Amino acid sequence: MNARGAPPSTGTGAGDDRRTPVLLSVNVGMPQDVSWQGKTVHTGVWKHPVPGPAMVRRLNIDGDGQGDLQGHGGEQRAVLVYQIQSYRHWQQYFGRDDFNYGQFGENLTVDGLPDDEVCIGDRYRIGEAEFEVTQPRVTCYRVGLRLGEPELPALLVGHRRPGFYMRVLREGRVRAGDQIVKTRTGPGALTVTDTDALLYLPGRDPAKLRLATRIRALSPGWQRSFRDLLVATDAAAPPEPAWTGFRAMQVTKVVPENATVSSLYLGAADGRPLPAARAGQYLTLRIAGAGAPAPVRSYSLSCAPDAGTYRISVKHEPHGVASSYLTSMVRPGTVLDVAAPRGQFVLDAGAGPVLLVSAGIGLTPVLSMLHELAAHSRDREVWWIHGARRPQEHPLAVEAHTLLASLPHGHEHIFYSAATDGERRAAGGGAGRLTKDKLVALSIPATATAYVCGPASFMADMTDALTTAGIDPSRIRTELFGALPAINPGLAGQSGRAPHQPPGPPGTGPQVTFARSGITARFTTSGRSLLELADDCDVPSRWSCRTGVCQTCITPLLSGEVSYSPEPLEPPAEGQVLICCSRPGTDIVLDM
Repeated sequence: MNARGAPPSTGTGAGDDRRTPVLLSVNVGMPQDVSWQGKTVHTGVWKHPVPGPAMVRRLNIDGDGQGDLQGHGGEQRAVLVYQIQSYRHWQQYFGRDDFNYGQFGENLTVDGLPDDEVCIGDRYRIGEAEFEVTQPRVTCYRVGLRLGEPELPALLVGHRRPGFYMRVLREGRVRAGDQIVKTRTGPGALTVTDTDALLYLPGRDPAKLRLATRIRALSPGWQRSFRDLLVATDAAAPPEPAWTGFRAMQVTKVVPENATVSSLYLGAADGRPLPAARAGQYLTLRIAGAGAPAPVRSYSLSCAPDAGTYRISVKHEPHGVASSYLTSMVRPGTVLDVAAPRGQFVLDAGAGPVLLVSAGIGLTPVLSMLHELAAHSRDREVWWIHGARRPQEHPLAVEAHTLLASLPHGHEHIFYSAATDGERRAAGGGAGRLTKDKLVALSIPATATAYVCGPASFMADMTDALTTAGIDPSRIRTELFGALPAINPGLAGQSGRAPHQPPGPPGTGPQVTFARSGITARFTTSGRSLLELADDCDVPSRWSCRTGVCQTCITPLLSGEVSYSPEPLEPPAEGQVLICCSRPGTDIVLDM
């Protein structure tokens, strides 16, 4: 150790792993606010050596804290370990000699315990305390922020040197110089390196995935991720979109459903049947007649998914450029650019009961599901539960009622929140808003799968009500047409500002459209990634590593082409893009 408390800057550490492992440094630090790219990050990644003994407790070490408890800290991630051998690797890789203990955000800097030998479930005694290995380090941009090396999260995975977390089995004091004694070997012999690769790298071994789900010491979050990967491995791959980019379609019919909702029927220009969709999917339209640049909007299919034509039912929104054009200006013969049906809010195969729960114009995707059930699954028990203000504001009500009447096990419950008694009696609806208490009072079957669509607050309320009614949360599906909730770990003081054009002079690169947010902007020649453009526009985004590893930022690419720098460790599926490490090669449309 040099005068600054840093590890040696030379040597490979060869042969060190054969010695008795030893604790070199105990490092702690409380969360602090750090300036980053014009934003404030609240992070505990800055750790510094502790002189003398330190008390290890169940959730952390005295004097230590985490800024983001969603990704760090807690019982399963109480202590982070990193090895001196990896320090030396990165010193050589980056050509640096300025590393200090705690530089990688770890609590315990150790000599030995390499990631490719330590296994999940291994237990170690250090000083008075005893620990159990629970998971690899989570890929996170903040370790790159700490070192000033933004690509480090991807490198930690790619170079197989992530480090690992431990939980505290017995509290006690530890100090630099303590020997590290292995007290138990974890079951399954799944190393930290193999565990990390299973989550973040391609070519997963299904046998190792199954093994990982059986190791009780593995943290619950990683177990869930591996169970999801197993389901995806065993399931058939989802079909690719029926065509790439946008395709010209002709409006064949326009039907006003009520004063504010109109249905548009779309057909192929050559009259051939359109490819079948899946019940619940949506179309994305590029609407050239509504302005420049052409707004891009998504609308659920409201028809039978295999009708040979498509139907969308559009509600006129005050000040809505796209909806105003579609409900007021479009006529039969109008040509619209349409992307292929997409979306994972789809009706599952099965024989169990189905709950179709909606409010307002949110009935459109579940109406498509009702068509599918009436045509192909007539023996299933189907519950149609819908909320509207008044019968006059309840589009497609007769169509839904007719379909339900054709089902031997159909149930229909309509709630009108602003109707008069006479209106409710005439329409056959219940009084008041569809609330948690009213839904629970219906005695819905607890074995049902529920599909919920409507405003975000409605879906949150209904999810809570369905759970209270005994529905397994894994069988509650929701569909949100606005921008998805952001995942921006560690950012402090988020303003919630509405999406807008980026600051500064307009870019001169390809045009980028964020379809859900209604923003189109040109990429700048100095722009590093699509994610940074989204950040500049305050478009809600979802990310963690920002280097193409964790795939949190994966986004449907509706049209156009991108290039990657750096290349992601695992390429996304066709029609998807990792926005954290990609740039547009052509004009593109993103479903965000």
